[in-house]
Amino acid sequence: MSAALGFHVTVHVSADAKEWKKKLLRSKGVEVVEYTSDYSAAVAQGRALAEGDLHCHFVDDENSKTLFLGYAVAGLRLREQLDGMGIVVDEDHPLFVYLPCGVGGSPGGAAFGIKEVFGDAAHCFFAEPTASCCMLLGMATGLQNAVSVRDIGLDNRTEADGLAVGRASGFVGNFMKPFLSGCFTVRDEHMMCLLAELADTEGIFLEPSALAGMPGPLFTETDPAMEQYLAANGFDTREKRSRIRHIVWATGGSMVPEEEMQGFIREGKKLY
Repeated sequence: MSAALGFHVTVHVSADAKEWKKKLLRSKGVEVVEYTSDYSAAVAQGRALAEGDLHCHFVDDENSKTLFLGYAVAGLRLREQLDGMGIVVDEDHPLFVYLPCGVGGSPGGAAFGIKEVFGDAAHCFFAEPTASCCMLLGMATGLQNAVSVRDIGLDNRTEADGLAVGRASGFVGNFMKPFLSGCFTVRDEHMMCLLAELADTEGIFLEPSALAGMPGPLFTETDPAMEQYLAANGFDTREKRSRIRHIVWATGGSMVPEEEMQGFIREGKKLY
């Protein structure tokens, strides 16, 4: 968007960024700076370079309150969409939302906006790749951005490149403590299977990152930890649970080249 307005734009990306995304950026006149290291290192390098340039505005994925609040508009837009479909959200008809999470700014802002609009009727969960569960790790240990997934033996390698983050935003992790209901992880194989099945059954084409939240509704029926959460929050009968409205936050996929998308689908079909 900045490039379209005529600004000189530099995007700092980690080794995990897909080649088609870098090509797309460059085709729009964006300078792409690649790093062999992970996402956190790329952000740190970009931040350091921006600090030395008075004419540079750095969009800091890890710490930007402006970016966080920009995503929070999702709550207002979601209410408008649900109202338009005649879907009621209140204490008797709660909303469970499952949001893919990388460094945390996007799902954190969206979840904050949803909680501001729907209050206690909304229950938000972050979904992460098993190998890149930085927000789950940071919040569960209380260490936030002082711990990396590599510290516990995970390699931070995932097909869900938009979520390939080893160290979460400390700002988001601390801020979300009162608002977040929980986190869960999903294996790459599961995401790829769901990607192919969704394309076959619904004609909806998403990139792997956007499938992370898809198992969320199933967990309300099968997961022991979710069973405890439901019981603790008054969902103690089958009838009460049947009134939950489930939303999977499935952003990402519309710009994936056709050849790449077909490759994702083929891989998913092999797995399931």
